[in-house]
Amino acid sequence: MIEIVAGDKGKGKTKVLLERSNEDIKSINGSIIFVDKSSKHMYDLDSKVRLINITEFPISTTGEFLGFLSGVISQNNDIEEIFLDSFLTIAFIDTNNGLLSSLEELEKISDCFGVKFIVSISQVKEDLPSEVQDKVIVSL
Repeated sequence: MIEIVAGDKGKGKTKVLLERSNEDIKSINGSIIFVDKSSKHMYDLDSKVRLINITEFPISTTGEFLGFLSGVISQNNDIEEIFLDSFLTIAFIDTNNGLLSSLEELEKISDCFGVKFIVSISQVKEDLPSEVQDKVIVSL
């Protein structure tokens, strides 16, 4: 399952993800991973949520990013949710076709391993491809 938090840059998407991850960690049995492009939100997250600063790893393509996520999941079989902040940036996506194919791959990973992905995308809901409109849970 994939859920999208959409909205223009600076509208509060990261805050929504931080609040949601901190709330969800209280009620799930497994682990939560929060992937971001820096470590600046380390102290905003519950200590049980694992923060991964993606820039610390040699990743430069969408394929490498998706492979990295698969590797993270392979090393911890109790991950229930993965939050991906600034998804377009951290996954090296610059087109709607790239977004669609990446979300399709995430959906396959989600189905295979039972992991829910919650992603923030810096676009207003109306500008997202019609195929993903139903995945938007928050539009800012």
